[in-house]
Amino acid sequence: MSSTPATASKPECTVIVPVYRNAGHVPALLERLAELNESVVGGIEAVLVVDGSPDDSHARLLAALPDQPFQSQLLSLSRNFGSFAAIRAGLESASGQYFAVMAADLQEPAGLVIDMLAALREDRADVVVGTRTSRRDPLTSRLAARVFWSLNRRLVEDEMPSGGVDVFGCNLAFREHLLKFSETHSSLIGQLFWLGFRRLEIPYDRQASLADNSGWSLGAKFKYFLDSLFAFTDIPIRVFIILGLLGLLISLVLLAVIVTARLTGAIDVPGYAATATIIVFFSGLNLFGLGVIGSYVWRAYENTKQRPLAVVMSRQQFPGDA
Repeated sequence: MSSTPATASKPECTVIVPVYRNAGHVPALLERLAELNESVVGGIEAVLVVDGSPDDSHARLLAALPDQPFQSQLLSLSRNFGSFAAIRAGLESASGQYFAVMAADLQEPAGLVIDMLAALREDRADVVVGTRTSRRDPLTSRLAARVFWSLNRRLVEDEMPSGGVDVFGCNLAFREHLLKFSETHSSLIGQLFWLGFRRLEIPYDRQASLADNSGWSLGAKFKYFLDSLFAFTDIPIRVFIILGLLGLLISLVLLAVIVTARLTGAIDVPGYAATATIIVFFSGLNLFGLGVIGSYVWRAYENTKQRPLAVVMSRQQFPGDA
């Protein structure tokens, strides 16, 4: 369903906010957006995308948005598709000329969005990424994030900032190219770096999360890493080739040892141990290789289905009271 579109002119700047399990701090989020609306010349349009959130985030936003001073859209996805799919849905629906993504848990300072939009409007870059210089998360989260982004930087994208990237902004031309990607099980951040264009990095200190339990779990991070790995690099295939060569060399050494032992009488009857060891070793190697190749094949198969990356179940528009 959709309300009657506003007749007022649309602001140049759109802020996209994926929402998942954020009902408890909807007031703080709307207050932050109102502050941005005052700080950004010409105001903002806010596109809030509820990504199948199991709480009442959508109901709270639906009740509060008509009274906000900024123009807004409220999108509700039919289920939880993930934050990257939600961001893409927001970009598709946005009507501005410049776009910035903001996390609903408010871990990024308000000034970051202002700086990103300013850089885009001044034509200093086509895409702006926020790079974390520090984070106020628990120690375990910081260590996990450091390992996660380090592997991403070493194996997937060597231009990835050491602190990783969660939020970004872009101009209309960059958005149009970004939305041409239709592949599933990919990485939106990886696509940002793959596209190129003029890129600017803005450092910031990551604040403590307001959310009690984040949807960005260890399992979600692991899936994201695998999606990035298989979508943007052939390293797993090259690792498999190296392991295959090592396995071949090891098997030749084992064969030489067994033949020598047999000729010298050290082995009277061929034993089951050596045979079983060789069988197990190469069976494991084959299964590992099939798993790597299967991961690529499965992702290629998923892309042939041409399913939408997200399904927008409802959309409401609010003109703002200013």
